[in-house]
Amino acid sequence: MGRRAKPLIGILCCNEDAGRPVQTVASRFVRPLADLADANVLLVPALPEAVDADALAAILDGLLLTGSRSHVAPSHYGGPALADDARSDPGRDAVALTLADRMIEAGKPVFGICRGLQEINVLFGGSLAPTARHHAGSWDGDYAALFGHGHDVDLATAGRLADATGATRLRVNSVHQQGIDRLGGGLSVEATGADDGLVEAVSASPCGGAVLGVQWHPEWDVARSPASRAFFTLLGATVRGAPFHHGEA
Repeated sequence: MGRRAKPLIGILCCNEDAGRPVQTVASRFVRPLADLADANVLLVPALPEAVDADALAAILDGLLLTGSRSHVAPSHYGGPALADDARSDPGRDAVALTLADRMIEAGKPVFGICRGLQEINVLFGGSLAPTARHHAGSWDGDYAALFGHGHDVDLATAGRLADATGATRLRVNSVHQQGIDRLGGGLSVEATGADDGLVEAVSASPCGGAVLGVQWHPEWDVARSPASRAFFTLLGATVRGAPFHHGEA
């Protein structure tokens, strides 16, 4: 079998109820993988019984852990119980944490957005805490208002995001209700909130596969923001074997 013309990137779905159980992922996560990462995209169901993580890690070239309405269950990081109105998705937790672990072990990139960043932190032994002040609006209301809520983040001077975007500060959106509390072992801070110091992006390399996660949603404004496009372009370059950090062979 010959080499694929394009890399294959898996993207995590979520369990939702649309009058019946369904697997969902917003198209805005998928399109940049095709348009900017120049990849073929495989939707990965958040159903542990339908996913052989070892087999998938063998065929995927990269993995994107998407944002979600749901929260990572506190049982995975020893945290307090979620609020009564908070959504959980045990199937997503199981598939995301297991598949990401297998991908990294196989030396393949794992990138994360919002919940995806939180999953990466938990996978590396970190914890999460509520950050309600960073969330404004309702999932049942105006999406433009929900995703338009923003703030500034400062990028680590020698970080991969600073290198990819050519910036030291970015204006990003803020849709999350949880954030990093204890940073996972082996992770480096790529960005912090300019007003509160909250960890807003992390990376890890070398640790097997390259790892990058951002708390904001670059897929939302990818058509207007060069920095958002850089996230997906970087994923495309990384799955093709480009050096992830300066000084790497």
